[in-house]
Amino acid sequence: MWQEADIICRYHQAILIDAAMFRDFFLGFVKIHILYHASKEPIYGVEMLEELGRHGYRLSPGTIYPTLHRLTRDGYLSTQRKVVDGKVRKYYTITEQGLEALDEARGKITELVEEVIEERLDR
Repeated sequence: MWQEADIICRYHQAILIDAAMFRDFFLGFVKIHILYHASKEPIYGVEMLEELGRHGYRLSPGTIYPTLHRLTRDGYLSTQRKVVDGKVRKYYTITEQGLEALDEARGKITELVEEVIEERLDR
């Protein structure tokens, strides 16, 4: 027979799995968003925190900067340092590899949205 503690533990595990899954989904969206903006003009961390915040993403510097660094390390972004108001600011620009990834993501997003919306309209 299930003990109450076992049920509570399994409930919390399910919530943690769902939270982790949604975090992964949204981090993917954040990466695509970063690549999109970096394809338009050079971006920097605080600017992206504000931009993503306007879209409802609540990220900390502890999330955005490692994400920017990872995208740079993996070849999707390049960096350039500039002095702005006496402080060094790192700007990120999309690379050719980043443009290819963004184009592929656009195709996948379009396909997914069309399928999801079509299914919703069929209801």
